[in-house]
Amino acid sequence: SGLPERYQSEAILKRQRDIHESLISKGLGIISDSYLDRFEKRCREAKVSCFRKNREGKNFVEILKEIEDGNYDLTVMGSLGMGVVENSIIGGVCERVTRKTRKDMLIIKSQISNPKSEILKNILVAIDGSAYSYWGLMVALGFKKAFGCEIEAVAAFDPYFHQTAFKNIADAISEEAAKVFKFKEQEKLHDEIIDKGMAKLYQGYLDTAAQIAQARGLEIKTTLLAGKVYNEILKHIHMTKPSLLLI
Repeated sequence: SGLPERYQSEAILKRQRDIHESLISKGLGIISDSYLDRFEKRCREAKVSCFRKNREGKNFVEILKEIEDGNYDLTVMGSLGMGVVENSIIGGVCERVTRKTRKDMLIIKSQISNPKSEILKNILVAIDGSAYSYWGLMVALGFKKAFGCEIEAVAAFDPYFHQTAFKNIADAISEEAAKVFKFKEQEKLHDEIIDKGMAKLYQGYLDTAAQIAQARGLEIKTTLLAGKVYNEILKHIHMTKPSLLLI
């Protein structure tokens, strides 16, 4: 009922629906094939073998299915796609795939004008003491052996969160409740644990990373950061400008 009057007859609506369905089913297939043609051409120019596959369905769902069906070692995606807008950092399809897959992902965030001139110069590895972070370090060490790049392992911990939390509690808690909770004692104990214990713990993770590298005859740089973890890592990335982040 919202359409102009000339489009409201059932015959015209059916014709428009048929045209639209044809465009969607055939047109999108043609466009996808064109993308793959371009990919195949670049592979030939680089003398890299490839095979192509065109799947139909919801983008991220089909990519996830293909990752599982194909048993690949690595999935490579651009961080942004067709829906990029100002201030975009990661696209919806890339984020959904990254969150839902258990396979390794390489997410490309920088446009490379001439891949042949690009060298993997330095790698930043985020270490949090988990097995996954040390597996990431092992991948970085493999790159170092192959390409001679520099590696920096970085660990970050947040010593400030508890201070904000205790301040908010202190503003709200009654004097009687503070005595029951032993508020001042708890705050002092927490300060000691966070300020000294957490720093020592995360430095220990970095020392382990350095030992893993040394056992393989390689040297790496280690850096301990204090603050909101993701924010400190981002700031460090902006400052050091690594070629690759392994996390």
